[in-house]
Amino acid sequence: MRRILLGFLVCVSLAACQAEDTETSPGYGLEGYDPNAVETQKTACEARGGTFGPGGLGGFMTCFESPEDAGKRCTKSTDCSTGSCLARSQSCAPITPLFGCNEMLDAEGRRVSLCVD
Repeated sequence: MRRILLGFLVCVSLAACQAEDTETSPGYGLEGYDPNAVETQKTACEARGGTFGPGGLGGFMTCFESPEDAGKRCTKSTDCSTGSCLARSQSCAPITPLFGCNEMLDAEGRRVSLCVD
């Protein structure tokens, strides 16, 4: 019994001396967490000329930007930098992201419905 206990203590002692391999550890914890993420994103958005606010049904904070070709005439999605050609006005979307359900023109100029939440 004494030998078993001594063997157990030796194993435990040796295990405690093992170095932790940080290169292969999964990296759990708060590493990379930015407590100021919303402020950082808002500043970056406004620096690009966007408006930072809630969007979609979830109300998640989003950067709304006006594409360079906003309002430009289009006949298919590839005519617009964002790929969003509004079917009714046949113009590139005035804002990105474009939430809700909208009639759009696809890459071949066909009318399709696109819903984004």
